[in-house]
Amino acid sequence: MLFFLYAIIIVVFLDTFIQLPIISPYAQQLGASAFLTGMIVAVYSLTNMIGNAFCGHLIDRYGRKKLLLVGMGLVTIILLLYPAVSSGWGLFLIRFIHGLAGGALIPAAFAYLGDLSPEKGRGKRMAFSGASIGIAAIIGPAIGGIISARYTIDIVFYLVAFLFFAAFIGVMLGLKETVPLKEQKEKVDIRDLFLLLRNPTMFQAINGAFALMFSMGILAHALPLKVQSLYLSSAITGMLLSSFGIVALIIFLTPINNIFDKFIPQRFILGGLSLISFALLCLTVVNSLPLMVAVMIVYGIGFSFVFPSMNRIVVDISSEADRGKAFGIFYASFSLGVVFGSLLSGATSTSVSTPFFIGGIVMMFLSISFWALLQWSSHLKMT
Repeated sequence: MLFFLYAIIIVVFLDTFIQLPIISPYAQQLGASAFLTGMIVAVYSLTNMIGNAFCGHLIDRYGRKKLLLVGMGLVTIILLLYPAVSSGWGLFLIRFIHGLAGGALIPAAFAYLGDLSPEKGRGKRMAFSGASIGIAAIIGPAIGGIISARYTIDIVFYLVAFLFFAAFIGVMLGLKETVPLKEQKEKVDIRDLFLLLRNPTMFQAINGAFALMFSMGILAHALPLKVQSLYLSSAITGMLLSSFGIVALIIFLTPINNIFDKFIPQRFILGGLSLISFALLCLTVVNSLPLMVAVMIVYGIGFSFVFPSMNRIVVDISSEADRGKAFGIFYASFSLGVVFGSLLSGATSTSVSTPFFIGGIVMMFLSISFWALLQWSSHLKMT
């Protein structure tokens, strides 16, 4: 069941990564302005954030499997509607609904994974989940870029809809609930949500999640446009986005992943956020393809440090009764980060390099904020 969960995580994140190289050009193809394009990229994450926060309690109360099935069924149908869009605002509406429908998927999958992770070795399990995302990051943008360049963008949406339908069948037949539903309902209390929000360690995870996906929001909007400005094809955008996934995959799947159980996760988060800040600032001035690949490798190292460490924190501070809520809050902050990153990128697109510069400065500020949260948490423990 554990390996099947990793496969589910790949499919769920593939929905995001496969669209990274095509959504901005698709929006412009439909006549959307630069600002509307940023809104189109961001609105999925905005409504996904609402879905994450709302569905967390439902995941705890009604079970991980039921929420996965509902979400996957709805997303399958919505993906089939993308090719029918004829305007920028129509694409905006589809992305709005898409984000809401998929809100339960990632919190439910990671609540499942947290239930199955022993106290010792959680860092390694979360590294494997990061590897699943790394696989999606490698094959997703590459497939999206290549298919849209050689065929049509519509084929990309049909492919992802088929994968979600197959995953829906797999969840229905292959997954069992980790906690008996009756026992689960007796333990679940909505007040646990407020206890989680008062936990300073949860704030560390939220800060890291927001920062990581803020940087992804910048990349999702600005990188395809920068590649276009250099007169390169959308397939190059896919290759660049896949390169950071390859680096992360090496760290997640090799014995290097043992470091995530040997050291406190906060150190990795702080180091990773600093590397990502550096990578975004470099994209401001780098214009040659080899150097852009090198920068994306640095970004990949930062990503690989941050992702499993944050997820380990969430599993450590939650129980089976409130893990859905914990991951709901956590992934809501993920989505919020993409929203701010995409909107900031769209609003500052006076040149293709400006969003990267501003994004790098904001990431530096978020790294300092994370360090301040660590100091605050240490002070509370001492008192």
